Amino acid sequence: MIERRRHPRQRVLKRGVLTFNGGGGIDCTVRNMSASGARVEVASPIGVPQHFHLVIEADQFIRRGRPVWSSERQIGIAFD
Repeated sequence: MIERRRHPRQRVLKRGVLTFNGGGGIDCTVRNMSASGARVEVASPIGVPQHFHLVIEADQFIRRGRPVWSSERQIGIAFD
């Protein structure tokens, strides 16, 4: 399989939240990350907006992003 990402992703296992609308949020588990994006697991991708912030409190990490693909329980995120 040919890797087409600009930045290599690193496997992680971290608790995160997709925040939007000044306070709404969806709990997630971050499974991999790079400088340009991440893959997260959610209970359901239904209701995930077109723009949000990925927040990982343990790392004081906040990045604005958007979904680029989704499956039954996973979302691929591109950081803005």
